[in-house]
Amino acid sequence: MSQTLQLSHQFLNLNTRHPFVIARGGSSGWKTVWVKVRDNDGVEGWGEAAPNRFYGETAESVVVALEVLRPLIEELDPFDLEGAEQAMEKALRYNASARSAVSAALHDLVAKRLGVPLYRLLGLNPAASPRSSYTIGIADDDTLRQRVEEAADYPILKVKLGTDRDRDILHIIRKAAPNKVLRVDANAAWTPRQAVRMAEILHDYDVEFLEQPLQAHDIEGLRFVRERSPLPIIADESCLTSKDVARLVGVVDGVNLKLAKCGGLREAVRIVTTARSHGMLVMAGCMIESSLGIGAVAHMAPLLDFADLDGAALLANDPFTGVSIAEGRISVSDAPGIGVTPN
Repeated sequence: MSQTLQLSHQFLNLNTRHPFVIARGGSSGWKTVWVKVRDNDGVEGWGEAAPNRFYGETAESVVVALEVLRPLIEELDPFDLEGAEQAMEKALRYNASARSAVSAALHDLVAKRLGVPLYRLLGLNPAASPRSSYTIGIADDDTLRQRVEEAADYPILKVKLGTDRDRDILHIIRKAAPNKVLRVDANAAWTPRQAVRMAEILHDYDVEFLEQPLQAHDIEGLRFVRERSPLPIIADESCLTSKDVARLVGVVDGVNLKLAKCGGLREAVRIVTTARSHGMLVMAGCMIESSLGIGAVAHMAPLLDFADLDGAALLANDPFTGVSIAEGRISVSDAPGIGVTPN
């Protein structure tokens, strides 16, 4: 009998312990979509779509995208993971978070059918994963100190900047965490000349690297900054898929991939291999999402130089267990598939 896949979804309402604020704004409440793909034998693969308004997405647009993909998914061979991602991209150019959730669900399903954790399906050893950073969002002075204290177990902090008090924020956090590795993300908030000035200041504070200082489209501006910066520049919003990597060669030192940006695990691996072929650093980040969404990318963490997979660690109500970044150590389950279970 031929295989027929069934697609379903469920909304997840997530809340961060504190308002999560970056240069573009923030919130305490986030809505994602739990995507499920079930085969004829009742085996179910799971994925999570974490839509971002910066890319024109909402949880509701994810559901519309899933309906566009439904006829395609129902006829897929789940073991043809490469073909599935290519077919989804052809059918739906935008709403990458929806495609990434289906990709994760298919990988989860196949790994469960084979009885192996996802990292085995990818041919990786989780012991080789780098430590994850823990993000300190934009806040007032007292709250910044409180959040650094709450992150005492994490040796790497990612600091969100892009305000009119960036130097003060950096000073407060470095004073509160004198021995920790600091990374800075400006979320495209600066001009090229601001970024060059700030890069010198960040270097004085022993910051490891600077992520996305300029607007996503300003490629020549990024080149200008990198040529004058004493610390590495990592592109995030400027790099959505592997096709973007080539135009960033010589422009930045590395790229930050996210499943919700690139559309799936196969494309995420392509970003890694493309960047590596050009001698670039590779990082993986996340949106605010549950352990289900974090888990999918956590299994490919051994491919990375840097990780920023704290989306679920920031939550007050993670609906899943099985993946963690306690003390920055990325821990995935040895259970088949992504290895998460509902709380």
